[in-house]
Amino acid sequence: MNTNGWEGLDEFVAVAECSQFTAAAQRLGVSSSHISRQIARLEERLQTRLLYRSTRKVTLTEAGQTFLQHCQRLQDGREEALRAMGDLASEPKGLLRMTCAVAYGERFIVPLVTRFMGAHPQLRIDIELTNNTLDLVQEGLDLAIRLGRLQDSRLIATRLAPRRMYLCASPSYLHRYGRPHSLSELSRHNCLIGTSDSWALQQEGREFTQRVIGNWRCNSGQAVLEATLQGIGLCQLPDYYVLEHLQSGALVSLLENHQPPNTAVWALYPQQRHLSPKVRQLVDFMKTGLANRVEYSTPIENPPH
Repeated sequence: MNTNGWEGLDEFVAVAECSQFTAAAQRLGVSSSHISRQIARLEERLQTRLLYRSTRKVTLTEAGQTFLQHCQRLQDGREEALRAMGDLASEPKGLLRMTCAVAYGERFIVPLVTRFMGAHPQLRIDIELTNNTLDLVQEGLDLAIRLGRLQDSRLIATRLAPRRMYLCASPSYLHRYGRPHSLSELSRHNCLIGTSDSWALQQEGREFTQRVIGNWRCNSGQAVLEATLQGIGLCQLPDYYVLEHLQSGALVSLLENHQPPNTAVWALYPQQRHLSPKVRQLVDFMKTGLANRVEYSTPIENPPH
């Protein structure tokens, strides 16, 4: 079809759905003669009769029925594209409800969301910081920030930033008890336990979890960090807890070859055909903000040992 291929399609669909030229003309706000001319030109371009005309009613030929189905899909696609472009230009507004883990949310997500709100005064934010995994659909949440590996396949996910786990200890602990050089030596060390007594590790490319033991446990990552800094034992924590301490030498990274592959920070939202402007733009803003953080890109160089 030539560059005028779109001409007559809307008129044809209107006539086919209304079964009358007059009703089609009223729907489109044009004259009946305009409708008639456009349909005639369309049939001429296609070299196919699309309509049977009578004084009372218009019916579709077999070719017209097939063509109508394609034209309706084209119309739907066109409207979808126009709505998507409209969303791109839309100002975020209304209520956006989201959730995130407490420590990560306080340190990284809430500051970014607050900055985003400053640029979009019509937006209202309700943030639930919790270490429980909330059901977005049941709770009526627009967005969740999740850490690690994804479990819920019902949700759409966007990767915001890398997330690396570190097994580490303080120099004072290593001075007293020695440095582990293999996974088998972990059982001889005091392992500080957080929310789980199983640590994610890998050996020869195979990922697995290993149960660890120790005389100290707390379900707070910050508390685990403080105990590690005081030389109580070994810990396994995400990068955002330990990177600055690894860079300063207050902590030492251990068994680097056995640390699990990088996981990630994810933005998750319920499946839907179009992502609302407020969610999409906030996700893009957080992705850029997290990418600009030094913590995610600065390599760790351990002191000689």
